[in-house]
Amino acid sequence: MLQHKRILLGVTGSIAAYKSALLVRLLVKAGADVQVVMTEAAKDFITPLTLSTLSKKPVLSAFVANKAEGVWNNHVDLGLWADALVIAPASAHTLARCAGGFCDDLLSAVYLSAKCPVFFAPAMDLDMYRHPSTLDNLRRLESFGNHLIRAEHGELASGLVGEGRLAEPETILAHLEGFFAQRPAFIGKHVLITAGPTQEPIDPVRYISNHSTGKMGYAIARAFAQAGAEVTLVSGPTHLPLPHPTVRRVMVRSAQDMYVATAEAFPTADLTILNAAVADYTPAHPANQKIKKSDSVFALELTKTTDIAATLGTQKRPGQLMMGFALETNNEHENALGKLHRKNLDWIVLNSLRDSGAGFGHDTNKITVMDREGQVRSFDLKTKEEVAEDLRILVEEKWNKA
Repeated sequence: MLQHKRILLGVTGSIAAYKSALLVRLLVKAGADVQVVMTEAAKDFITPLTLSTLSKKPVLSAFVANKAEGVWNNHVDLGLWADALVIAPASAHTLARCAGGFCDDLLSAVYLSAKCPVFFAPAMDLDMYRHPSTLDNLRRLESFGNHLIRAEHGELASGLVGEGRLAEPETILAHLEGFFAQRPAFIGKHVLITAGPTQEPIDPVRYISNHSTGKMGYAIARAFAQAGAEVTLVSGPTHLPLPHPTVRRVMVRSAQDMYVATAEAFPTADLTILNAAVADYTPAHPANQKIKKSDSVFALELTKTTDIAATLGTQKRPGQLMMGFALETNNEHENALGKLHRKNLDWIVLNSLRDSGAGFGHDTNKITVMDREGQVRSFDLKTKEEVAEDLRILVEEKWNKA
């Protein structure tokens, strides 16, 4: 999404300026053309040499580049050149200058000259961030049409814990990718996605589960969020990070937990993608205490869980779309088509454990997609991010025809 995008990165006087090095590296890796503009105070926290080495461009900080030769850094040209201006970290002082229209350094002049979208990522101590003047400046900047990448909660340089931490470079990158990736087909669309395994308790220590990591569902959530959709992700236990800053994630454990959370979000969903590996059976009588090893044979009574796809399929209203997944080991196409029709789905995405590199635990997947109209599309082995994008395109094609 950032390939060949021209990004102006403003770095200001904050201890969080050290993170700008990683942000530059991520932007360059994503294919962006990065020009760094620093305030004089920022140089106390990170050197221009570091940022110029990573960006492969000289860092700019003063109006006059070479006084003897009469060379100056044209803030107007810079403001016209950029596809986006990102000020990260944005100190309380810089926020106040930009909100008040002050223009006493190169960065503030570039801000006032910018014709492109502007993103502020504030960073400061807890009490500074909460101060009424800072909150008012943030409101003013947003009212001007600027984008705010909000500070995060955590431990601060002062030792206090609270809001004020600069958003992580990966989060800032995701905001930019989401901005440039927005497509009209997904603006205003609510996409509900399930991901990961469930854990069915046997006792307080043990549970029944499967090998799902959640990688495929999280990649799907990221693809639709980057395309501008409002995404609700109902996730079973996983160690994966939030796939996109705008995703609303609901963490659950058991199949019943997943059913309740999914059913609650389903009525407002335009599209539901049921990717989670939900247990078909759960212990009928989980023990309250740890079961001690005694007999050589241990029998566990299991009862069926709620079939989420089938239940929601009976509640589907006109215009709602549903996509399910089928992981099969034999009679793949027959079993997948049966699931498609029994559960009133619009698509079924077939994985076969017989395909090398597909299924649980891999960073790749190989899918075949069948729809209610009888179309069958087979895809080569791809990364799960690429598979997610293929699925997004299928949905977009259907919505464009509607």
